[in-house]
Amino acid sequence: MLDQHSPEGPRTPGTATRGETVPTVPPPASTAADAVDVTALLERGRTLATPVLRAAVDRLAPPMDTVAAYHFGWIDAAGNPAAGDGGKAVRPALAVLSAEVTGAAPEVGVPGAVAVELVHNFSLLHDDLMDGDEQRRHRDTVWKVHGPAQAILVGDALFALGNEVLLELGTVEAGRATRRLTTATRALIDGQAQDISYEHRDRVSVEECLEMEGNKTGALLACASSIGAVLGGADDRTADALERYGYHLGLAFQAVDDLLGIWGDPESTGKQTWSDLRQRKKSLPVVAALAAGGPASERLGEILAADAKSSDFAAFSEEEFAARAALIEEAGGREWTADEARRQHTVAIDALHAVDMPDRVRDAFTALADFVVVRKR
Repeated sequence: MLDQHSPEGPRTPGTATRGETVPTVPPPASTAADAVDVTALLERGRTLATPVLRAAVDRLAPPMDTVAAYHFGWIDAAGNPAAGDGGKAVRPALAVLSAEVTGAAPEVGVPGAVAVELVHNFSLLHDDLMDGDEQRRHRDTVWKVHGPAQAILVGDALFALGNEVLLELGTVEAGRATRRLTTATRALIDGQAQDISYEHRDRVSVEECLEMEGNKTGALLACASSIGAVLGGADDRTADALERYGYHLGLAFQAVDDLLGIWGDPESTGKQTWSDLRQRKKSLPVVAALAAGGPASERLGEILAADAKSSDFAAFSEEEFAARAALIEEAGGREWTADEARRQHTVAIDALHAVDMPDRVRDAFTALADFVVVRKR
């Protein structure tokens, strides 16, 4: 059961502006994880998974193979080879690392890494279309370039490929891993449905928001954190503990994402200014500010209620979005969300105590958790 708490009332954080570094979690002082090269961990996951991921995408019928290649950043809109931003690769890094919990080689986790990455990108293709996002990773989204129909079809195809990659292994462990992946996918879809429904409500509770974000982000990171271990033969107790780590890491990850969705620098995030406010998202800073009480909270509630009835929301000026962001911060939503990221980070690390693993693997899990909450994009 997710530990939940509500805002503790109005806060008075210092004034901050869009584009500055958001409040995040500093790495724990004086731990062995400080010596871990996180960039190398991320690159290892990407390097091991990418050839298998490309081979899976090559199975798609034209033009879906080309559309998927564009989405992954392998080609540009004209079909020319490109070295686009393929994302942070946190999920593949976790999947291959989790295989090492069992003493297996990291390569054992590669099918799990690829399966999770395919499902993750299925969700991105559909989310971008549903949210109307025109930019991802500093370039036009698939639906903007290739049309909504292709975004839907390619997303569906990636979901199917994710299951194929696992089931083709033909082992008992692959069957167990597929069950965990499909369970996580269903939760992810539940979270997206909740997210969309919340956009049309005046109020969403902190508990509802955390449940939604646990589904939308936590479930797949939980799967990534355990799937390599499952493929390596880990028992359910070990896999469940690793899932708890990944689930709470996902909540920390999403809390930081919510901060970046309002105050992140577009040059770093690859998204529009005030991205989440433009989409009327009831993200953690917003719901925490609304629950805090006080003049800023009340004024924010009045404005957002009026926004929900507006038909020309897309025409709002930068100043209008900036004013909403300022009210969220004044009511304490920004600081509360940073505190929640810290709390979820701590719960994630604590979950590792239930798993017997080599010290270097534990340090790597800790370092990846630290990376998730101090990132700027």
